[in-house]
Amino acid sequence: MKRIGFLSFGHWQPGPGSRTPTARDALVQTIELAEEVERIGLDGAYVRVHHFARQLAAPYPLLAAIGARTRRIEIGTAVIDMRYENPLYAAEEAAAADLIAGGRLQLGISRGSPEPALRGAESFGYVPGGDESDADLARRHTELFRAAIDGAAVAHADDGRGGVAGTLAIQPQSPGLGDRIWWGAGTRATAEWTAAQGMNLMSSTLLTEDTGVPFDELQAEQIALYRAAWAAAGHQRTPRVSISRSVLPIVSDEDRLYFGGRAAGPAEDQVGYLDGGVARFGKSYVGEPDAIAADLAQDAAVREADTLLLTVPNQLGVEYNARMLETIAREIAPAIGWSPAVV
Repeated sequence: MKRIGFLSFGHWQPGPGSRTPTARDALVQTIELAEEVERIGLDGAYVRVHHFARQLAAPYPLLAAIGARTRRIEIGTAVIDMRYENPLYAAEEAAAADLIAGGRLQLGISRGSPEPALRGAESFGYVPGGDESDADLARRHTELFRAAIDGAAVAHADDGRGGVAGTLAIQPQSPGLGDRIWWGAGTRATAEWTAAQGMNLMSSTLLTEDTGVPFDELQAEQIALYRAAWAAAGHQRTPRVSISRSVLPIVSDEDRLYFGGRAAGPAEDQVGYLDGGVARFGKSYVGEPDAIAADLAQDAAVREADTLLLTVPNQLGVEYNARMLETIAREIAPAIGWSPAVV
């Protein structure tokens, strides 16, 4: 059975047509949309994390609020840029949010993506050391973060205070959270590294490599290599794999106003340059629900993944996005093996 959730970048911008003019609007509307998703019977609410931009940036207060206002759905990130994170403080925040939600946090982390700031993580106080790359910095932070989540001793006790001796782990601890950490992988090689590390796999609507095959086939290959590497590593649990897609059904005049032009042209992948290298971007699914359902059922990566995250045009507001997600749940999702949760 598939799990389906929404993924919001949480844009806000005052201007014509925006129903999310302020940062408060973006935060509150994300909480409200999560409540709507639970009502509809979908499975998750996920947020993207960007810094130095008018988008969601501080995930843990938001995730805790969603966790307190919902009871069933998964809540998560896709993804947190670990270059910017204090690993121990992030472990405390993640555990607290997970405990508030009752163990529903699915924490997507990664090296991050191109950003508006020049060496932005350095402004937060984190500088790669020696010959380290940005990716090395993110992975070093991740190693300590995961150890802290799993209860490792990360500080020496002050033997002269309170009779405590030995070493200390961060508090609080949230049992099982370590198995719900995902790595956002942009290549096949990174997916294999993710498997070796014992993390779940997140793959988005782009890959930072190109072999000339359609995006969905390249992503399905990435998933197959991940699962083979997982088996070779001998991990005991079954891993999870999520992918993202842009799905925009057109069923009303308002839909046609916003997205009709995109439905008129051919839906194709795009190949371009990102962060100094070639990248392949997956197509969007725009059109009548029955046509989208047929096309999505043929998507090779959708068939392989167990979780599908639907990017939403959050600046169109809660009512619009809830209606769109309800259309997807009712008229499109059954074609890929999804059925609604009992609510």
